[in-house]
Amino acid sequence: MKNLFTLILCLVSANVLLYSYESRNLLQTKITPEELKSVLQTHKEWVPYPSYKDRKGWDKLTNGIKYDLISKGEEYLDYDWKVVKFTDYTEFEKSGSRVIMQRPFGQNNSAMAALVMAELAEGKGRFIDQIINGTWFACEMTTWVLSAHLPSFQSNGRSVPDPYEYTIDLTAGDLGSFYSWVYYFFKDEFDKSSPLIAKRLRHNIEDRILTPYMERSDFWWQALDGREGRMVNNWNPWCNFNVLTCFLLMEEDPDRLANAVYRSMRSVDEFINYTHEDGACEEGPSYWGHAAGKMFDYLDILSMATSGKVEIYDQPIIHNMGEYIGRSYVGDGWVVNFADASARGGGDKYVIYRYGKSVGSDEMKHFAAYLFHRDQMDKSIPSGRDIFRSLEALLVQPELKETKPELPRFQYTWYPQTEFCYFKTESGFYFAAKGGYNGESHNHNDVGTFSLYLDNIPFFIDAGVGTYTRQTFSSERYSIWTMQSNYHNLPVINGYAQKEGSEFKATGVDFDPGNPSFSLNLAKAYKPEAGIKEWKRSYSVNDKDEIEIRDKFELNNPEINNEINFMTWSKPIIAHPGVIELRKDGKSVQLSYNDKIFEVRSEAIFIDDERLSRVWGERIYRLTLKAKTLSTNGKYFFKISKLD
Repeated sequence: MKNLFTLILCLVSANVLLYSYESRNLLQTKITPEELKSVLQTHKEWVPYPSYKDRKGWDKLTNGIKYDLISKGEEYLDYDWKVVKFTDYTEFEKSGSRVIMQRPFGQNNSAMAALVMAELAEGKGRFIDQIINGTWFACEMTTWVLSAHLPSFQSNGRSVPDPYEYTIDLTAGDLGSFYSWVYYFFKDEFDKSSPLIAKRLRHNIEDRILTPYMERSDFWWQALDGREGRMVNNWNPWCNFNVLTCFLLMEEDPDRLANAVYRSMRSVDEFINYTHEDGACEEGPSYWGHAAGKMFDYLDILSMATSGKVEIYDQPIIHNMGEYIGRSYVGDGWVVNFADASARGGGDKYVIYRYGKSVGSDEMKHFAAYLFHRDQMDKSIPSGRDIFRSLEALLVQPELKETKPELPRFQYTWYPQTEFCYFKTESGFYFAAKGGYNGESHNHNDVGTFSLYLDNIPFFIDAGVGTYTRQTFSSERYSIWTMQSNYHNLPVINGYAQKEGSEFKATGVDFDPGNPSFSLNLAKAYKPEAGIKEWKRSYSVNDKDEIEIRDKFELNNPEINNEINFMTWSKPIIAHPGVIELRKDGKSVQLSYNDKIFEVRSEAIFIDDERLSRVWGERIYRLTLKAKTLSTNGKYFFKISKLD
C-alpha cells in the first residue's frame, strides 16, 4: 500500500481540483504522428555540437573557458567513487532525511559531469578511464531514483530500491539523459577498452528509461491518464525532456522513436494545458528553471530533432511563461517568492537568453545579460548532471557577452489567472501580492499575502521553505511553520489560520492599474468554522507613494480577538505608539497602525535550517498586532512609508 506521503511529490492534497485548465494541446495539433515520423532526423544529424574527435570544433566551442573545464575535471582524476548503501536509502524511512542518500549520489554525479566536460574540452584521453569507472559504477547501482521519490513509484511503497521494478523520477531521468550523451560522445573510446562498457550502458538506459516510459502510464508526472483536474507541475517537462533526449540519442527503431516522441508531446501538452495563459509559475522563481525553463529545453531539443518543423514559440502562453522570470526579479539577487521558492535567485542566465532568443523577447535577452554581467568574476557555464544546459551555454555565451544588460522595465505586472500582482513606486518600493488558492504546487497557505522591498532590500518577507525532509511532502506538511498562514503577512481570524486545499481560495480578486491597487476577499481561504462572512483586504499606493493596507471584515459570533501578522527581516522597533520602524542596510521603513485598536508584540524566529539561513541569516521576526476588542465587523488600516 502506498504511503500517504507519496500521493504527489510536490503537494499533499487528497483530491486536488484544478484551479484552471485549458485543452490547448499545442504540440499535438502542430503535427500528426505520421508527419512527425517523416520529419524526425535520424543518425543524430540534429546534434549541434562537435564530435569528440573534432578538436578544432571543441577548441572553438570552449574558447576562453577550456582550461577552467580541464582544471575542474583534474580534481576528480583520483576520485574515489562513493557507495550508496542500503541503510542510506532506509534512512529516509527512519529519520526523514534525504541528504544521507543524496550526498554520496550527488558527489558521484558531480564528479562524472566534471570529468566528461574536461575530456570533451581537452580530448587527450586523460579522463577516459575515470569516465569509464563512473559509468560502470552507475550501471552497478540498483536504481538512479532518489530514496525520497522511490515510495511514490514502486509497488512496495518503500524507499528501498527494487531491482525488479524500474521507475523514472527527476534524477533517474537526468542520469538517463546524461549517460545518453556519454554514450554518444565516448562509445568508440569505451570500445577500445571493452565493447561491454557501451553495451552495458545502452542496456541500462533501455531498462531504466526507454522501456518504462513506453510501457507505463501510471507515473503521475506523465499526466497521461486523461483526467482533467490533476496537478501537473515541474516534474512533467523536466522528466519528459530527459526521456526525449534518451530516445533521440539511443533509439534506432524509427517507428518506436516516433511513437515515443509523440507520447512525450502528449504529456508535455498537459503541463502547458495546466499552466495559466498569463504564464506565471505558481511554484515561484526558484522553480521556473525546472518548470518553464525545462519546458523550453524540451521544446528546444524537439525543434532541433525536427529541423524546426515542430515549434510553438509563437504562442502567447509560451512567451508569457518565459518573461515571468524577469518580472519576478527585484534586484541584487532578490526575487518575489511564494510557496516553496527562495527569496534569492534569478534563474539560469543561459536558459533565459536561449528562451528569449527563441520566443523573440528582447526583455529576456537583456535580463539574461544583466545576470551575466552582474557577477563579473563568474563567467563559468552551468555544471552538473544536466549536460545539455552546459553544452548549450557554450554555444550562446559569446553572443550573451555582447548583449546589453538591462532589467525589465515596468510600473506594474498583473497575472490575472494566477492572481499575482507586482508594482513599483517612484520612492523605491517593489510590492508583490498574490491571490490564488491553497492547493497550488509546492503550496503554502498564503492566499492574500504580500512582500515589500525598498531599494532591493526585503522588509516584509516570505520566509520560503527549509531543507526538504520526509515531513515536507507528507500529511505533516502543514505542521511546518513556514507553510502556515500565521507565518505570512496575513490575519489570524477569530483564532483561525488559513486551511490547505484547493477549495480554500481568494474570491473577488481585482487589480486596478490606475492607482495601482490590488484587492481580494480572504473569507474562503479559512475554514467555515472561522465564521467569516467577509474579509476584504486591499493594497494600494497613495499620492505620497506610500503603501496602504485595508482590511474590512464581517464575522459571525467571534470568540477570539483577531491578529494581523507581519513577517520581517529586521527587528521591529516601536518608535512610539502607532508607529513601528524597520531598519536594514542603511534603509528604513515605518508601519503605521491605530494603537487604540491594536496591541503589539514581536518575536524572533531563530533559524537553524541551512536552506533558510543562507537567505536570511540567524533570525527573522514575526510582528503581531492583536485587536484589543472582539468585533463582529470593522475596518483596519495600515500604512507603510519610506523613512529618509
